Amino acid sequence: MESNEQAGQERLNENFTDNTIHDIGVASQMGSFSDAIEVASGQRWLFTSGIPGLSQKGDLPNNIKEQSVLAWENISTLLKAAGMTVGDIVKVTQYLTQVENIQEYAKIRKCYLCDVKPASTLLIIPQLGWPNMLVEVEIIAAKKA
Repeated sequence: MESNEQAGQERLNENFTDNTIHDIGVASQMGSFSDAIEVASGQRWLFTSGIPGLSQKGDLPNNIKEQSVLAWENISTLLKAAGMTVGDIVKVTQYLTQVENIQEYAKIRKCYLCDVKPASTLLIIPQLGWPNMLVEVEIIAAKKA
């Protein structure tokens, strides 16, 4: 994940140059994300479904760390398939089923996003699609066409 940090800064610099981050000082008090991002015209958009911490073979680990890594690996795979990177993410919505998992999840998220700060929403909900799912992440990404 260390190479993700270096690549994250490069992606941040190359992809957000046409987009405008609107910082009113609220989001920065709660975490590493932006209040809003205005996407420039002429960009391709990618909207994902909720992506859980489920392997492509159907394995579901029983802890938040492994599920979070799998969820973000799945997102990375989707982005790559679309010719995008995490630097193209403009909005992320995260669903957790246990409030005590926020800290561990945030560490994993930071490893993948590095210095990229998309607009972000985190919700704690009673249950996801499968009873043992602990996390699900959906993103919106935009990249120059």
